[in-house]
Amino acid sequence: MAVIEVTDLTKRYAGQTVLNGISFSVEEGEIFGILGPNGTGKTTTVECVEGLRRPDGGTIRVLGLDPIKDGRELRELIGVQLQHTQLPENIKVWEALDLYASFYANPRDWRELLEQWGLADKRNARFGKLSGGQKQRLFIALALVGNPKVAFLDELTTGLDPQARRATWEVIKQVRASGVTVVLVSHFMDEVEELCDRVAVFDGGDIVALDTPAGLIDGVDAEHQMRFRLMTGDASLLSEVPGVTGVTTKGDQVVVTGRGDFATAVTAALARNHVMVADLRIDKRTLDDAFVALTGRSLHL
Repeated sequence: MAVIEVTDLTKRYAGQTVLNGISFSVEEGEIFGILGPNGTGKTTTVECVEGLRRPDGGTIRVLGLDPIKDGRELRELIGVQLQHTQLPENIKVWEALDLYASFYANPRDWRELLEQWGLADKRNARFGKLSGGQKQRLFIALALVGNPKVAFLDELTTGLDPQARRATWEVIKQVRASGVTVVLVSHFMDEVEELCDRVAVFDGGDIVALDTPAGLIDGVDAEHQMRFRLMTGDASLLSEVPGVTGVTTKGDQVVVTGRGDFATAVTAALARNHVMVADLRIDKRTLDDAFVALTGRSLHL
């Protein structure tokens, strides 16, 4: 069942269109990713869905409600972690949770959230003294204190070190496991590939693709590589193999670039011509490869 339905959403700022009539739905219980570089309309989309911005066209329904007309009712049912979230430096962790809980008619017990998100020993710590990972866990707890059915998490792991990022990923999985539908806005390919059931790829105010991460990777004609060490024979013959776009040899190290299922054809050609190789490795195609194929550029340029 769809908990979010967006149809032909448009938004303009100062006459410039930033959303070009986009449509998508989010199913109950999934982690839905919104992926793209800054300035492509990701955050604007989420803010329209949350009721924080008024769209210029199209329709939005969240849990059957219009975010603008039914804003007060909807705010009781969703949790939001904004891209740029901040709290007073001297507010204590328990004070922040107690304050946010007071905004809702039927909040979660914030003491349980302290335990659930590993903040019990930081109950009396001031916000300004928390580490980056601890702050992110607090922001998630604040987004969940209203006992929401849908949680919006915008660029949750920006600025975190790799260990803190991966710890936060586990927290997001726990959020979904608790029965909350998650909308995750990110520009990190590995994050989306690890967490999301489906992902909408944004570019220039449009959704250029919407599929599972695996489906996006498999559905584009992106180049990838296989590598091996040449033991006997000549690797140049591989340039004629279907799907191969390039063969590079440096000493006994060979890199073969190709598209589609070229690796199967290459290994068959090696066997057929009695070419002996060692240390063969096929590089995995990634979501970044898919993004480049869809948009013509890397996300991180």
